[in-house]
Amino acid sequence: MACRPFVQVLLPFAAAYFLSYVFRTINGLLARTLTQELSLSAAELGLLTSVSFLAMAMVQLPLGVLFDRYGPRRVQSACLLFAAAGAGIFACAGGLPGLMLGRALIGVGVATAFMSSLKAIVLWFPKERIAFANGWVMMLGALGAVTATVPAEPVVNELGWRGFFAFLAAATALSAAIIFLVVPEPTTRAAAAPLARVSLRDIYMDMRFLRLAPLSTLSIGTAWSLQGLWAAPWLEHVEGLDRDGVVRHLLFIGIALSVGAILLGWTADRFRRRGIGREEYYAVIALLFVAAQMMLILHVPVPSFIPWAIIAAVGAATVVSFAVLPEYFPKEMSGRANAALNILHLSGAFALQYLTGVIVSCWPPISGHPPAEAYEAAFGFSVILQLLALLWFLGSTRLARIPRFSASRRPAWQTSPSEARSREYAIAGLAIASHIAAARAQVAHWRLIGIASATLCASLVTLTVLRAQSGPVVHVIEMSSLVAVEDDRHPQDARLVMVSVTGALRRER
Repeated sequence: MACRPFVQVLLPFAAAYFLSYVFRTINGLLARTLTQELSLSAAELGLLTSVSFLAMAMVQLPLGVLFDRYGPRRVQSACLLFAAAGAGIFACAGGLPGLMLGRALIGVGVATAFMSSLKAIVLWFPKERIAFANGWVMMLGALGAVTATVPAEPVVNELGWRGFFAFLAAATALSAAIIFLVVPEPTTRAAAAPLARVSLRDIYMDMRFLRLAPLSTLSIGTAWSLQGLWAAPWLEHVEGLDRDGVVRHLLFIGIALSVGAILLGWTADRFRRRGIGREEYYAVIALLFVAAQMMLILHVPVPSFIPWAIIAAVGAATVVSFAVLPEYFPKEMSGRANAALNILHLSGAFALQYLTGVIVSCWPPISGHPPAEAYEAAFGFSVILQLLALLWFLGSTRLARIPRFSASRRPAWQTSPSEARSREYAIAGLAIASHIAAARAQVAHWRLIGIASATLCASLVTLTVLRAQSGPVVHVIEMSSLVAVEDDRHPQDARLVMVSVTGALRRER
C-alpha cells in the first residue's frame, strides 16, 4: 500500500471513525455517574444515549447526497464540527434537554464517519487495495469501542465526565481540521453511471429485502443498544460486579467487537465456498445471538465473558448483512440498498435502547437501582422480538423467490445464439478469474489486519494488567483491636497505636 494515501487519506478518516465509536460506547462507562449525578431514571438514560442513533438515521440520505456532490473531505470535516459542538454542549449541560441536544449533534457529526471513509478509499486507492484499506478502517474504528473502556477510565477519573467530553470536543475539532487541511482533493473523478429512478420505497417493497431487514435490524440494533449502554448496568446490578469488574468486561466486549468485524466476514466467505450461503449463515448468527442473551437471562453457569463476547461480535454482523444485499440488487443500486438497511439498523438501535430503559423503569428501585428482574424482563422482550423476526426469516423463503429487482442483467447487444453464448462464456471466465484473484488478495489482507488487531488488543490488555498490578496495597484494619487498646488510664497508648498503623500504611504505599 502506498504510504501517501495511507497517511493522508486513510488515517485521518479512520480517526474520525474511531471517535464515532468512542462517542457511541462511552455512555456505558459513564452510566452510573450520569445516573447518580443528574438523577436520571433508566428511561431517561436510555433516551439520552439512544437519541444519537435517531439523529444518525435521520441524516443518512441527505449527507449521502452531499458526499456525491462535494466529496468526503469537505462534508466529513464540516460534520465533525457538529460533533465537536455537541460534545461541548454535553460537557456544559446541566439537565436532560441540554444533554440530549449534545448527543443529537454528536450523532449528526459522526453519522457518516464510516461512509466517508469508504468513499475516500474508493477515490484514492487502486481497486486491488480497496478491500485492504476498508479492513484497516473497520479495525481502527472498532478499537474506539476498546478505548472507551479501561483506557478511558483513568482519564475520566482525572478530568471528570464533563472534562472528558471537553477533551473529546477538542479532539474532534482537531480531527476535522486535519481532514480538511491534510486530505487532498482527487484530481479526477470517475464519471457516475446513469442511475435508474429508484426510490427507497422500491427497495423496501422488495420481498427479499423485507425478509432480511427485520432480523438484521433487531439483531444488530440490540447488539449496539447493549454494548453502547445497558451492558454496564446489567453487569453491576444483576451480576453484582464492582467498578473494576464492569470496566474489564467492557474492555473485553470492545475487543470482541473488533475481532468479530474481521472474523465474521472471513468465515462467511469460507462457508460460501463450501455451499453455505450468506443468508443461512446469518440465520445461524442470529440464533447464537439469541442463545447468548438467554444464557444471561437464565443465569446459565458459564463465565459471563462468553455470552457478552457473542453479543459484541454480532454488533459487527453488518459485514454479513451488507454482503447479502448485492445478491438482491444490481450494482448501481447497492449504495441505496445499503443506506436503506443502515437506516433501519440505526433506528432499531434507538428504539431498542430507549425501550429497554422504559421497561426497566417499570420496576421500583431497590437499594438505589432497578432490580435484576427489570433487566431480565427488558432483555427477554428483545429476545421475543428477535425470535419472531427469525421465524419470519425462515418462513418467508418462498415469498422471497420472486425478486422485484434482478441482481444480474442480460447483455444489451443482440447477436446470434452461438456468438452470444461464446461471449457469455468469455465474460464468465474473466469474471471468475477476477473474483478468484480478488478473493486471494482479500484473504491475505484480512490475515494481516487480524494479526494487527490482535496485537493492538493484546497490548491494551497487557497495559491494563500492568496498571492493575502497580496499584496501592489495601490493608484492612479491625477497629475493634484499636478500641481494645484504648484505656482511660493510658489514652496516649491508643494514639501511639494509631500513629504507628498510619506510618505503616504510608510505607506500604
